[in-house]
Amino acid sequence: MAGHFVSFLVLSTLLCLFISQSHSMADNEVAEYQNPPKPKKVTLSLYYESLNRNCRNFIVNKLGEMFDTDLHKIVSLRMVPWGNARKLRISNETIICQNGPSECYLNTIQACAVNVWPAEKHFKFIHCIESQDLSFLASEAVWRGCSDDLELSQDPIDHCYRSGEGKKLILRNGEETEQLVPKKRFIPWVTVNDRPLQEDYRNYTSYVCKAYRGKRPYACRSYWQKSTVNETLTGEVSYEEEEKVPGSSEMKMERP
Repeated sequence: MAGHFVSFLVLSTLLCLFISQSHSMADNEVAEYQNPPKPKKVTLSLYYESLNRNCRNFIVNKLGEMFDTDLHKIVSLRMVPWGNARKLRISNETIICQNGPSECYLNTIQACAVNVWPAEKHFKFIHCIESQDLSFLASEAVWRGCSDDLELSQDPIDHCYRSGEGKKLILRNGEETEQLVPKKRFIPWVTVNDRPLQEDYRNYTSYVCKAYRGKRPYACRSYWQKSTVNETLTGEVSYEEEEKVPGSSEMKMERP
């Protein structure tokens, strides 16, 4: 009799545990349905160098548009300054830049900015630098003027550059750039979720909108209008009509 009673207790305990676990799983499923995970942002990577005319035109005239609209809400922007720089074979610590020492210096300053400030801040900083006429202005004066205009402290940039951290960051950018598959053929080199856009890099907005798996923002309206009937009916790609598009004045950062 004692044995039967023990077995009954064991079975009762296991049954209670099973019912409790089932309820817990059901509760989790309901919670997940009511609060679905937020879709991942699309990774937009730009491989570039600071004094290259094509890179500057893209950053100032095309990439800046992302922050003029709500597209930046679905983008994880990665700025990777290095471009066509190279390391001397006799010393992995010596860097030669296509447009001379000033470019190496600004590449490092921008790598530091990317490391110490969030995306929107460091992009505005880089956008400001690339907006200047660097053929007449000293590189250091340019970036310090931009930090003042944007009310960004120069201390973390100075520390990054003088401590040698900037050199480590730029060398890391070089390794990443050289390991791209397929290899870059020109700059600027743009990828969306690691997919190279090749010569169509100026049309990056279309690729970002197509890659995003959530409710697309207003900036994707052109793509939304061309979407399939199925996508339109499900509403998964509908843009946020109630949201106003910020004016372009937000990116007016050129110094007088």
